[in-house]
Amino acid sequence: MSSGLSTQHSGLQQSALRRWLTEPWLTIRVQLALGVFFVVAALPKIVDPPSFAHMIYNYRIVPGMLVNLAALTMPWIELLAGLALILGIWRGTARTIIAALLLTFITAIGINLARHNPIDCGCFDVTAANKTRAERIDDMHFVIYRDLGMLLMVGQLWWAARVEKEKG
Repeated sequence: MSSGLSTQHSGLQQSALRRWLTEPWLTIRVQLALGVFFVVAALPKIVDPPSFAHMIYNYRIVPGMLVNLAALTMPWIELLAGLALILGIWRGTARTIIAALLLTFITAIGINLARHNPIDCGCFDVTAANKTRAERIDDMHFVIYRDLGMLLMVGQLWWAARVEKEKG
């Protein structure tokens, strides 16, 4: 009997968690937070493409001839996807773009951590900071955790959209 109650209690907890994670009040806040984050991250890169190009070059992943193109287009993609989330338009597309960007950022920083290549991520400030090697490595770990957290936020948006579609 107690295992039946335990299973029922577990089911109720999962149902409550599912309901909470798909509540519109949470979803809109997550959507706005991600949108603002990407808009704020895009602005310094748009204002100073040469510095951002230098940051991209330091990753040593993008072929040299594509660095400038990446520096000119990536911030605008971030800005448009962020604005789409803030405005509540093209949410599915914006969610997918942001997830792809986050996976790209996590992979690029992870590759440089594996190479022991301390870089400034170029996320919000495109000017090179006077940090020690150890400080940059610590920053890179933080950025990966931050981006994984944002990826979880994208997951919440995806799940809420899926549940909304099932209801609808």
